[in-house]
Amino acid sequence: MAIGWAERPKSLQAATAVSTSFKAASAVSTSLKAAAAASLMLLACSAFAQSAAPTVPTAAPVSVAADTAATAAVAANAVTAAVAANAATAAVAADAGYERLAPTDGIGQPIPRGIAVQQQFTPVGKQAQAMLDIVLNPISIFITALVLLLMGWCIIRYRAAANPVPSTRAHNFTIEVIWTVVPALALLAIAFPSFRLLAKQYFPPKADLTIKATGYQWYWGYEYPDYGGLSFDSLPLSEEDAKKSGEPFMLEVDNRMVVPAGAVVKVLVTAADVIHSFAVPSFWVKIDAIPGRINETWFKVDRPGVYYGQCSELCGIKHSMMPIAVEVRTPEDFRRWVRMKQAEDGIEPSGPGIAPAATAPSAATPTITAPAVVTTAAAAPAASASVASAPAA
Repeated sequence: MAIGWAERPKSLQAATAVSTSFKAASAVSTSLKAAAAASLMLLACSAFAQSAAPTVPTAAPVSVAADTAATAAVAANAVTAAVAANAATAAVAADAGYERLAPTDGIGQPIPRGIAVQQQFTPVGKQAQAMLDIVLNPISIFITALVLLLMGWCIIRYRAAANPVPSTRAHNFTIEVIWTVVPALALLAIAFPSFRLLAKQYFPPKADLTIKATGYQWYWGYEYPDYGGLSFDSLPLSEEDAKKSGEPFMLEVDNRMVVPAGAVVKVLVTAADVIHSFAVPSFWVKIDAIPGRINETWFKVDRPGVYYGQCSELCGIKHSMMPIAVEVRTPEDFRRWVRMKQAEDGIEPSGPGIAPAATAPSAATPTITAPAVVTTAAAAPAASASVASAPAA
């Protein structure tokens, strides 16, 4: 519809008013956008500052139960270490207290002007000495006395002055039977005890300790295979050293063979150069040491002490300088001696009755696990994410 000329000014006035209203609304919208952008910038700056700031962890309280358990563990470790240290100290002190036994006059060695067999200290030796005293010596004395009496009677009875005419008797059956049967009975009386003695000597019981004895020119070497291969040489003492220590010259050595009392000791005897002989009279032991061959003997001694022997086979210029010294100790002293010798040779403690070296446990600090600590750094990414996900106004 056409507008009249008179009405045009009012329409223009209304349009102008509407246009002015839109301009004002646009200005308000621009102001709101600016405010929203400023708010977002402030939030982003705040989140960045929090994430860049150093994290200060919150100390988590340790529970009383964990603290008590840790204290108990530390105390237990300390007690264990102290016990192990005391045991090691006691073992060292015991080893350091080992001393050689002094020999006893008339025991295990010859005596001046002696003609009898040495006193015996082994089962075989005691049985042999009993056989000697009860069987061999009486029979020998009887035969010797009988022969002397018969010879004396014949000399006196059948001398030329008493018998100017000699007898023509050629034989006598009764006498021939007697001098055949009586010696046979004497041999039987000797044979059966000898068989028992030989069986006991060469069929030994189960050994508690094995020692290898090797003869050299001119000394003995000993090895203990049951105790980590412990080995050493045994050399004779000089006359000066023997006098200084109060021990018998030409019988005493620097390193004795040491054995426990009451143990069955098996000795494997051999030689490295020429034939020797391992002989200890008070043990009733004598066996040849032959190169390339191992002979076996044994003994068991209940009395602690020192017993001497010598090589009894001519083996060269210093044959007389090959003494044998056997020291019999209580089982406790023997184990102490073994530990001492193993320590000297750098051998780890080992063997029957020898406890391994005690190692003191380290006093480790128990680990205490604390609860997880939540820091402000964990909240910063969440704030940033929430700001980033906020819709723009």
